[in-house]
Amino acid sequence: MSNFNKQKFFNRELSWLQFNKRVFLAALDYNNPLLERISFLSIVSSNLDEFFMVRVAALFDQVNAGFNEKDQSGFTPKEQLEEILKESSEMIKSQYLCYNSKIFNELKTENINILKAEDLSSKELSIIDSFFRDNIYPVLTPIVIDQGRPFPLISNKSINIALLMKDKTHGEEAFGTIQVPTVLKRVIEVDSNERVGKNFILLEDVIKLYIGEIFSGHEIIDLSLYRITRNGDLTLDEEGAEDLLESIEQSLKMRKWGRIIRLEVEQNCNEKIKKLLQDEMELSSPWIFEINGPLDLTFLRSVSSLKGFEHLKYPPLKQSEPIECMDKDLFKAISNSDILVHHPYNSFKPIVDLVRTAASDPDVLAIKQTLYRVSGNSPIVEALAEAAENGKQVTVLMELKARFDEENNIHWAKRLEKSGCQVIYGLVGLKTHCKMLMIVRREDSVINRYVHLGTGNYNDITANFYTDLGIFTKDPVFGEEVAILFNMLSGHTQIKSTRKVYPAPLHLRNKLIELIRREKENALEGKTAAITAKMNSLVDDEIINELYEASQAGVTIKLIVRGVCSLKPKVKDLSDNIEVSSIIGRFLEHSRIFYFHNNGDDELFLSSADWMRRNLSKRVETMFIIDSIFIKEKIKELLNFYLNDNVNRWILNSDGTYIKVINDEIVVNSQEKTL
Repeated sequence: MSNFNKQKFFNRELSWLQFNKRVFLAALDYNNPLLERISFLSIVSSNLDEFFMVRVAALFDQVNAGFNEKDQSGFTPKEQLEEILKESSEMIKSQYLCYNSKIFNELKTENINILKAEDLSSKELSIIDSFFRDNIYPVLTPIVIDQGRPFPLISNKSINIALLMKDKTHGEEAFGTIQVPTVLKRVIEVDSNERVGKNFILLEDVIKLYIGEIFSGHEIIDLSLYRITRNGDLTLDEEGAEDLLESIEQSLKMRKWGRIIRLEVEQNCNEKIKKLLQDEMELSSPWIFEINGPLDLTFLRSVSSLKGFEHLKYPPLKQSEPIECMDKDLFKAISNSDILVHHPYNSFKPIVDLVRTAASDPDVLAIKQTLYRVSGNSPIVEALAEAAENGKQVTVLMELKARFDEENNIHWAKRLEKSGCQVIYGLVGLKTHCKMLMIVRREDSVINRYVHLGTGNYNDITANFYTDLGIFTKDPVFGEEVAILFNMLSGHTQIKSTRKVYPAPLHLRNKLIELIRREKENALEGKTAAITAKMNSLVDDEIINELYEASQAGVTIKLIVRGVCSLKPKVKDLSDNIEVSSIIGRFLEHSRIFYFHNNGDDELFLSSADWMRRNLSKRVETMFIIDSIFIKEKIKELLNFYLNDNVNRWILNSDGTYIKVINDEIVVNSQEKTL
């Protein structure tokens, strides 16, 4: 962390690595059950994969383009890569030390065994032999590299086996490679009744057991597992694309050709094998990572979900529905008062039920909804399709550019179009990230609009482990402003001003600045001034500078930032009055809550947007005010839970490091408290 502390801002990439380190430390925390700890260890790996595919790849692109400008934290792209390499290398070493010295043995103690080939008994070897011949061998494609068979295209994040061999006929040295099939489960159960508990072997270890038979014409000199990470970002010419869906489909095909930015090999990999791989991948030595254990620890996710080991997991989540939503007539319930839903503590069911009800309600005329990330078997999409088939006017804005969900969203867009929905793919140059649902209903000859606005995706799966907030309302101002926003998305209607729903990139940034400056003016006038804000990331330099000025004026600022934070807290004469904390726990904190004290006449907003330039300037987002005093008080209470958490909370220091809040008083777990 020696070079982390530059300028007025922390570096975004190094701050992200600090976030992933906090996730890793959750894997070491014995307050978390064992199978939850291995889940955290798995998440560290999947997080790193995406980080390399997107953030590191972008820095490589900048270096290759000769870009040498410093970012807001004072780092050039080359300097950032040097720091990332150092920090990520240490993280990976710590991760595998945790796996080898702790997790592996603790699993064994609980009779969950991850076996190697040499651990197998004769009976187990016989079982594996049958499994290999019936299920694995038919899908293997061994490749020997020579003049007629060049080095193959290696799939991103796939595990492969590289071999140094000698031809049995001519005695010539040869190189081979074989991909571990991604169509088969990587974790194979070994059930011989000879061992207690659950026993597994990894697919690659089974293939290695038969490698001599697979390459029968060669003598195997040495072998090593290897895995690559490619640039996974899509480059789209939206301006020149006549059909955005078709353009994205083509770009997805090109993703497999993305530049290789990382190579992982087994520790003590044969030098000839490593050199050949390095030459083929066109990588410099520092970006080759030698791994002391199984490549790609994301396989632990399947181990963490084992049935029959509930004592090694968090207690089951007992979701409830808001009392108001228990009324069979949801339209009547929403008409009576605004309703707050807090996921995952509240079920996602009321949202699905509302769309399903609307689909068959003869008084419903139209449904409009934005979709960013939906599940693989989305009940929301099916309900929208049913509504269209029932003759409702259904308009869906499906964001095709949701990173790594593009294929899933293309599938659902086509499904919706076939059912008769009007599907819009968003605005050129902007991602549509806002979460909006509007139902238009005729009631006693009057047209009313029912609205749901939220901080999280309309995804019934992630709603079980992401914390998000949303409201149902029939407020006519909300209805009118959401309707105008939908019209902007479909027909480029201009939005001049709003009173309750503030969209980005039009008004949200300016509204935030206005609210921050109001607190600053209150403080300068000797009035009580305070800001409490919760978000995923804080990077936008303009907003950060506004917060610095407010702090210098005497505003008390408490920020709850789960991930990246470029703001430096507790710096003398800069940010003395700013405290930053981060909650890392059982659920992924995803809600965005912005509270402004305003000398007692307080205002509270929920939002789909983080305080990042991409959210405030390059995405369609919403920030909406909470009018209901009852709901506002409930959310303020929730913020207090977060600020007093002494189980999951970390405090950001002015040097960029985080300190875990020590539990030396009455236990306050914000996530359990909410339960």
